[in-house]
Amino acid sequence: MNKRNFVAASVGLAGLWTATTSSHAAPPAKASTSPALLTISGAITQPNRGALDATIDQMMGKHGIQFDKAHALDAAALQRMPAITIKPTLEYDSKPHTLKGPLLTTVLAAAGVAAGSPVQLVLRAVDGYNVTISMADVQAYRMIVATHIDGQPMALGGLGPQWAVYDADVLPAFKDKPVKERFGLCPWGLYHIEVKKA
Repeated sequence: MNKRNFVAASVGLAGLWTATTSSHAAPPAKASTSPALLTISGAITQPNRGALDATIDQMMGKHGIQFDKAHALDAAALQRMPAITIKPTLEYDSKPHTLKGPLLTTVLAAAGVAAGSPVQLVLRAVDGYNVTISMADVQAYRMIVATHIDGQPMALGGLGPQWAVYDADVLPAFKDKPVKERFGLCPWGLYHIEVKKA
């Protein structure tokens, strides 16, 4: 991941600040007036926004994302969720760092996706990097949506505003691998999750 090219500037950041409503659908039950930082679409049962808007949702459109409904979360919604703290050694400096945020399963539950669902998740970053991971692996790895690193909010242009990540130092599947090979399933700059039925 350290060789990823950050192309968000060239495709525009409009998708990060997607409005939580759309002119193509009825107003959501719990609309937010704050910018959406994470959008969940696909096999969800609790949408709070309508279809992708080709004009407003520029980055999502350029990344080939399509949906007729989604669940959008702003910073406040993510902060209200119970937070987990992990301390993995990161590939960028080979030092342990404190990462904090809700479990990915908790984030998905807000969109109506049950933790035991037999689904695949496509995790997409602002630069277009994406990975597919099963809900079973997300649970087994206790993956979090980190919003803070070493006590500070993660910034866009760094690893944030969100990072889907696990504590690779303690997981048998990763702990014995070289540090630079542990985080291929962990897109930083996470802004969209697509839920696909398995």
